[in-house]
Amino acid sequence: MRTRWAALLLLLAASASAGTKEKAGEKVCDKGWECSGSRFCCNETISDYFKAYQFEELFAKRNDPHLAHAAGFWDYQAFITAAALFEPRGFGTTGGKEMGMREVAAFLGHVGAKTSCGYTEAPGGETAWGLCYNHELSPSRSYCDDSNELYPCVEGVEYYGRGALPVYWNYNYGIVGKGIKQDLLNHPELLEQNATLAFEAAIWRWMTPMKRKQPSAHDVFVGNWKPTKNDTLSNRYPGFGATMNVLYGDLICGKGFIDTMNFIISHYQHYLDLMGVGREHSGDNLDCAEQVAFNPSSKDSDL
Repeated sequence: MRTRWAALLLLLAASASAGTKEKAGEKVCDKGWECSGSRFCCNETISDYFKAYQFEELFAKRNDPHLAHAAGFWDYQAFITAAALFEPRGFGTTGGKEMGMREVAAFLGHVGAKTSCGYTEAPGGETAWGLCYNHELSPSRSYCDDSNELYPCVEGVEYYGRGALPVYWNYNYGIVGKGIKQDLLNHPELLEQNATLAFEAAIWRWMTPMKRKQPSAHDVFVGNWKPTKNDTLSNRYPGFGATMNVLYGDLICGKGFIDTMNFIISHYQHYLDLMGVGREHSGDNLDCAEQVAFNPSSKDSDL
């Protein structure tokens, strides 16, 4: 009898640990293609709480045949495939389900605002038109900085805005390309040809600090970042407002409640409502109206 019980206990233990392992003394989980080998994978994954129909609701007008400029380009599968590369690092998997949902809404709020062709009187409202574009229309310049020796401009290539969080300038294409292991310096057009790569570049930007000893947008949103005394004196605190500071600096922040900032916030809150979280859970420090920029104005802000 004891032998039978021992065998049964071993079988149950093996079954329970099939998706859970120990790595350097830390519990890690495997959930197949979407998330594996990380403690963050022990939480709900993005596809657990964010479904294709919700993506359709958030970006309801992206395939409008009359106004959308990238109809047929963006879809849920491209987003979730790109997101899976970063879920083991905590994208949408940090904290509980609500934090994950809030982070996805925050990230997509930026994406929706930056790729929108919505306006106040637009059918469905101005926040229904995210992912209308996949590249800048009629760029006024080539965004080539000849002085950059690390990522020099390639003859005949233009570095205007492309992607889900539009990338500008040759050196920024070089930096992002290195981050996602794609030759964007020579082939920036990949971000308007491949929706998965476009989302991957945007999530990489969200997850990656641009300078040492500075936080990423992910860090300031999920609470990984602890402000220094200098940060608090500069009115920089964790929350959605600081994500705008990380991504855009004083192009948007420290200018009061300008329309550009409010437009991004409105997308974030609208998406929270559509995802069932509710704008009442937007979190503290929603805006960056009085925040001093992490970095001074430069072409880098147009990443």
